[in-house]
Amino acid sequence: MLSVEEIKRPVEFELDKFESHFENALKSNVPLLDKVTHYIVKRKGKQMRPLFVFLCAKMLGEVNETTYNGASLVELLHTATLVHDDVVDDANERRGFFSVNALWKNKIAVLVGDYMLSKILLLSLEKKNTDLLAIVARSVKEMSEGELLQIQKSRTLDITEQEYFEAIRKKTASLISTCCEAGAISVESHSEKENMKLFGEKVGLAFQIKDDIFDYGTPDKIGKPTGIDIREQKMTLPLIYVLKNSPDKVRKELKKIVRNHNEDASKIKRATELVIEHGGIDYAYGQMKKLAEEAKELLMGYPDNESKASLIGLVDYTMNREK
Repeated sequence: MLSVEEIKRPVEFELDKFESHFENALKSNVPLLDKVTHYIVKRKGKQMRPLFVFLCAKMLGEVNETTYNGASLVELLHTATLVHDDVVDDANERRGFFSVNALWKNKIAVLVGDYMLSKILLLSLEKKNTDLLAIVARSVKEMSEGELLQIQKSRTLDITEQEYFEAIRKKTASLISTCCEAGAISVESHSEKENMKLFGEKVGLAFQIKDDIFDYGTPDKIGKPTGIDIREQKMTLPLIYVLKNSPDKVRKELKKIVRNHNEDASKIKRATELVIEHGGIDYAYGQMKKLAEEAKELLMGYPDNESKASLIGLVDYTMNREK
């Protein structure tokens, strides 16, 4: 399996150049705002979303200024949602550092997130990238709908597998599919944008299922759960599968724990054991692998090049990552 550094190699130059492009997109004349956005930029993550944009663009054509704008738009959206999520979740840490709300309080964090969303509109109009704005706006809509659908269904614990996939398609996969579609649009490969969108969607779904599995421990530590999803009453794929396919006694016990004992560490451990014992993790792994293979299959028709190999490597990384 390729390492992250090897995956990035075909677009290493573009990712380095992107950093200053993104920083410029966030600049403000308001000193406090500039201070907060500078803090965010300097604590960047793996840049996976811009990576999808650049690799898809380079596989299909030549990276250009529109590609950099597309990468900036999706990174602005991703960063804004993280800042807002930390407020909603009352989280004090992000990527091993203090979150924006921990340092500057909720009001400023919300306004900073709003500022980033406004920059998406302004940057798109300034560069006349209305086709990119359209797909990013769609992603904002779908991410909001997916989050609300998941919240609604978690309250009743009655979400079906079909509803689960619809929720995560919107909440998680829509942004990755937008990255891949943006890459195609930026190099004017309009005939391939739907295929790239579908590729990104399948990778995004696999990515979310992997996150679901993490709540039950990493591959070498299955059964040593973090229990975060159970505490938050989130309906993950392993849990949904077991609630549908296990005896009544198991279903009742699991529902009781999730509803009434989701703060009790011993009960969370018991819920984890039930999900593992009744095939929830195995089923989720199977679904994740199926989606990953379908994603890779969508790339088979393109000529072999370094960017294509890195996209395939990204799919494998999604399945095998340990955090």
